Amino acid sequence: MRTLKEKGLTHFNEEGRARMVDVSGKDNTFRQATAGVTVFMKKDTLQLIREGKMAKGDVLAVAQVAGIMAAKQTPSLIPMCHPLLLTGVDITFQLNEVKNCLAVEATVKVNGQTGVEMEALTAAAAAALTVYDMCKAVDRGMEISNLRLLEKMGGKSGYYCREEQQ
Repeated sequence: MRTLKEKGLTHFNEEGRARMVDVSGKDNTFRQATAGVTVFMKKDTLQLIREGKMAKGDVLAVAQVAGIMAAKQTPSLIPMCHPLLLTGVDITFQLNEVKNCLAVEATVKVNGQTGVEMEALTAAAAAALTVYDMCKAVDRGMEISNLRLLEKMGGKSGYYCREEQQ
């Protein structure tokens, strides 16, 4: 009978209970991850964001700060994530009038013993949720969709790039 560790389930101890993976034997290396998410909305909502005319203020500026803060708080939100000394977090936005959506990308960097995929995903999600919160008064039908890891580099598993960028 294979153990949980042999099956690749590293977040469980031999008794089958949750644990934080021990990374103490790993070297510090550069790691980076980028995650994306899309917020679909009405055409008028997208225009208000573009023009900076949303009643609650500059949507993208607030979402940017929310994403950065979320990346830094990931271990408080996701139980088995290690607290990391992040070396960089950047959130970018692309407004798309053809599809009536806002594409959000979050890139997180660290020199550490474990990756930053969860921090990037958390940052992207929080930025998208902030957009929803700031715009819900004019568009309750917004849809947050397609949260995904786009790219990661560093660590034992090496480089990953999503083949289909949607």
